[in-house]
Amino acid sequence: MAYYTHEEYIRDFDSRRIIGIVRTLPNGDEEAREFSSRRILGFYKKKQNVTTDFYGRRVAVGNCVVSFIYKEYEKKRRKK
Repeated sequence: MAYYTHEEYIRDFDSRRIIGIVRTLPNGDEEAREFSSRRILGFYKKKQNVTTDFYGRRVAVGNCVVSFIYKEYEKKRRKK
């Protein structure tokens, strides 16, 4: 298991429930995980300044890793 320097819990704005986790590695890279299943949603690579999805596809330039958590949460919310 990798060593993380920081974990940040992302909450839903309305219900204040935890919906995801952003973990920061010692080199500054970040990974976004869904809270319920701990499934990895995407990565931010600091040296390249690129955000990628789980499959390694480039999604954005800069750190947009939290957007993966909100997108996944909205998908689940619409199914209900």
